[in-house]
Amino acid sequence: MITVYGEALVDLVPAGTLPLAPLRPALGGGPFNVARALGRMGSTVSFQSRLSSDSFGRELRASLIDAHVALPHCPTGPEPTTLAVASIGDDGSASYQFYTEGTADRQAEPVPVSEGFAVFGSLSLALEPAASRYVAAARSSAEAGAVVCLDPNIRPATATEKHRAFLRGMLECVTVLKLSEDEVGFLGNTSNVPVVVTTSSNGIRVRAPFGERSVAQHEVNVADTIGAGDTVMAALVHQFDRRGLGRDALLDLDGTEWREILDFATLAASITVSRAGADTPYARELYPPEEIPVGAPEPPPAAS
Repeated sequence: MITVYGEALVDLVPAGTLPLAPLRPALGGGPFNVARALGRMGSTVSFQSRLSSDSFGRELRASLIDAHVALPHCPTGPEPTTLAVASIGDDGSASYQFYTEGTADRQAEPVPVSEGFAVFGSLSLALEPAASRYVAAARSSAEAGAVVCLDPNIRPATATEKHRAFLRGMLECVTVLKLSEDEVGFLGNTSNVPVVVTTSSNGIRVRAPFGERSVAQHEVNVADTIGAGDTVMAALVHQFDRRGLGRDALLDLDGTEWREILDFATLAASITVSRAGADTPYARELYPPEEIPVGAPEPPPAAS
């Protein structure tokens, strides 16, 4: 079982290149993207957060259910959904302005797990009171035997010394850390934990007990990069779970095994960036028919 903790929000994405182009709502939030991607890949996954009863919250919940994501600890509240207004650069990269005051996910009350994988990250770790609750759940989960994975997903608004210290205090319970290239310097020394690093142009690399390994990105026409890093995180944990890896076995992975895992992650990310928004791939797009996980959701019919 994989449990993903954190926010689900709505990205407001420009529908064109003009400064005042209409904004198109898209379901998002790093943890939401990771959970939905895992469900689409065929993993057994649950999502812990707090969703709004507004129309955005209802759509977020429906999308998770469609991806076969379980929601046993994801209550509904009257608070509004967090919003992220996106700006898309010429290269497809996205930057965000967040609207988080009084929103539902900030009131989440996460429950720790005692097995499997517990995945944390993104904006949820920067917004109290939920942030401290998530860290407590991560520590309790690790102490009980779960494999804790972290993707801090630093944004300019959260790149503070206070947040850096907060995240570094969390590293003691983390088994695998996923960072973007820009986040490596911010977080500082992470030599005590395996680190997977995504780059904007050179694929993915890992530094783990065996040494270092890297794989190149797939060449695709990029629509935008929204959700690319989240897809990588989902693909990593999906592969860890599919291979039946516990904490010790994960730390014992060799370079060949890591290359296979990273190859899968780059394939998954290439599909996401080829489509607008965080439209993550389905198992049928990643596996030959005979290897598709049992019960994996089907992609929607292609538009005619």
